Amino acid sequence: MTRLAPTPGQTVGPFFHDALPYPGDADLVPRGTPGAVRLHGTVFDGGGAPVVDALLEVWQADPDGAVVQRPGSLHRDGWTFTGFGRCATDGAGHYSFTTLTPGAVDGGLPFFAVTVFARGVLHRLSTRAYLPPADGARDALLTAAGPRSRTLVAVAEPDGYRFDVHLQGPEETVFLRAPGESPA
Repeated sequence: MTRLAPTPGQTVGPFFHDALPYPGDADLVPRGTPGAVRLHGTVFDGGGAPVVDALLEVWQADPDGAVVQRPGSLHRDGWTFTGFGRCATDGAGHYSFTTLTPGAVDGGLPFFAVTVFARGVLHRLSTRAYLPPADGARDALLTAAGPRSRTLVAVAEPDGYRFDVHLQGPEETVFLRAPGESPA
């Protein structure tokens, strides 16, 4: 039996714009839904340039803080809130979701769970976008992040929240590793 030599890991892109988007992917609720907000921002590389071929996914609780467990995330029916969305960045590195403001789960702070896929990234990057004001004394992750916890807090805007993602550099977003997940 011939033994094959191991090969290096493959990056997770840049095929996102062709393979993963689907109709309504960024609209967790239809635009104009009462209580709808926008979660948006720009993905930046280590040099501060926008990443024009990234893909972001969000998972979130509903406004009452319930973790949603309903089918239909990939086939929107126009009324079922599934708590999941996907959005490719545009030519300026910008993404935008139409969703509802998440509630706090089990007494914690409300947040959006965010995953980023981008060219040159070997594994998905996971982070959180906490709603402002985020009280670090009430959250172990914010406390552990110290001064960098500011990279985990979205900025309130009149129509929702802005959350920029910096893949590297002095403003690098704090990324998380799930138990059992290998480092990037």
